[in-house]
Amino acid sequence: MENEQVCKKDEERFKLFDEMELLQFPDKFVIRAINSSQNTFSIDRSNGNIETVIGDFSSWIPTKVSVIYGVVGTIRLLAGTYILVITSRKEIGTYLGFAVFRIMSMKFMACNETLRHSSYQEKKDEAYFMTLLRTVESTPGLYYSYETDLTLNLQQTRKLTKRRASKPLWKQADPRFVWNRSLLDELIECKLDAFIIPLIQGNFQNLPFTLKNSLAKITLISRRCTRRLGTRMWRRGANLEGDTANFIETEQLLEIEGFTSSFLQVRGSIPLLWEQIVDLSYKPQIKIISHEETTKVVERHFQDLTQRYGEVMAVDLTDKHGDEGQLSMAFATEMQKVPHVRYVSFDFHQYSGKSNFDNLQPLYDQISEDFEKKGFFLIDIGGEILVEQKGVVRSNCIDCLDRTNVTQSYLARKSVNSQLQRIGALSSSECISMFNEIYDKFKTLWAEHGDEISLEYAGTSALKGDLVRFGRQTFSGLIKDGMSALSRYYLNNFHDGIRQDAMDLVSGRYTVNRNSPSPFQLNGFESFSYLPIASAFLVGGITLTSITFNQVGRNAQHFVSSIVWAGLAAGAMAVVKANGTQFCSRPRLCGLV
Repeated sequence: MENEQVCKKDEERFKLFDEMELLQFPDKFVIRAINSSQNTFSIDRSNGNIETVIGDFSSWIPTKVSVIYGVVGTIRLLAGTYILVITSRKEIGTYLGFAVFRIMSMKFMACNETLRHSSYQEKKDEAYFMTLLRTVESTPGLYYSYETDLTLNLQQTRKLTKRRASKPLWKQADPRFVWNRSLLDELIECKLDAFIIPLIQGNFQNLPFTLKNSLAKITLISRRCTRRLGTRMWRRGANLEGDTANFIETEQLLEIEGFTSSFLQVRGSIPLLWEQIVDLSYKPQIKIISHEETTKVVERHFQDLTQRYGEVMAVDLTDKHGDEGQLSMAFATEMQKVPHVRYVSFDFHQYSGKSNFDNLQPLYDQISEDFEKKGFFLIDIGGEILVEQKGVVRSNCIDCLDRTNVTQSYLARKSVNSQLQRIGALSSSECISMFNEIYDKFKTLWAEHGDEISLEYAGTSALKGDLVRFGRQTFSGLIKDGMSALSRYYLNNFHDGIRQDAMDLVSGRYTVNRNSPSPFQLNGFESFSYLPIASAFLVGGITLTSITFNQVGRNAQHFVSSIVWAGLAAGAMAVVKANGTQFCSRPRLCGLV
């Protein structure tokens, strides 16, 4: 292919264009690779059609020229096409020797001249869709490389054939973890392989350090699955195919003395059909959905994991009382029907919720034998495979965020000790916790990882970060957790409906169709702005009650007024409570399952 750029690193690899010019003309956008001007394509600003530009167009005079760093993809809405481009990036480290970038900003460029011919309702709908696109532009935690596929872990990568490694990155990628997969269709159809960047959402960090005079590096990379992508309250449990909310594959890479090792863990929501609809209460009720397919859903989920990762051990960290207890019991009951997967129930809050990190030892005592058998993946300086990881631990709590991250970081520490001992960098009696500076950096690495994953799913930093950073809960950490909990409450109730719609739109779960009815023609409370109305009812009623109550001593009329306003305030509170789900922001494009 003419637009392939190849570099030699062990073998021929496909390389993407890493810097482009975006030329804006009255009738089209033109995107060309700066280092290869013959590789150019245009997108028509009236209909969004993509064409390869052939010939010399240097005589054309653009209205604006800007540098971009990648084309994320295109999306067609009611009025036309929008193309999403990377406007700024930051190099944050390397993965297996290849540079990795984080997206700092993106922008949708509109190709929708037909908007002026649209109906009033279509223009109104398009305005809301554009609001969703602006939400997409600020999506956190997007990473990519121009030279290597970040969706595959080391064990998968080393088993790639030489022929496949030379293919375009999007053909190598695991589609589960390509955040922009649905946006790439038109670029793929037009065979613009050298412009097609598979993005992952999750986390990426490098931690260089020196251990006993040996240079070493730990890389932590998490890949968020797109099959059941969503926000904390609007994507719970599993769908009928067995895909779970907040499913994330986390890989911890260790490079030292020519050896490279990889340790994989996964997390994901409890794979039952369940929901937790926001209703203005701090902890909405968990509802388990009774369905004839429930057993098959659980089987599908774990069969998929077994095929991909080998033996699976499910570690359930939920509480054993209240709503969580009922959900955990239902999970345990279903797991008895999945004999090839070991299920371990561990009440995290009972052992470690308000104490210290080392209280996870009782969990490790239960699983240590199986955990060590699953092992890790290890290759030497020549690329020879010395050890393979034979299975994976799947951890979950309710959100798969806070308790899960604490537990995964604990298991990651156990694994890195085993890896260093196997390589010979540590003796059998040594561990990284004996090296204070390295251990502090390791804990910070995992704490920041937890914060970013939590930001993507819940909208705030992780709770219980102190247990990872310091091994214990601190007073300042309690304050921070309290603020994050309040922020989560606000976002979940009054903002995440829009975020969920944006995710459903960009992931292709919802497809815009001009021939379908508008999804935004709603009735009742749904047509209002929820938070201001709820606030006005409550604050207004309470304020007027307070004013009249303070004047009760002056005459009986004020006493009667006070009673009336108190009654109205109580009535308003009752209406708000009874219709809590109506006052909350909720997704409009797709159902919950």
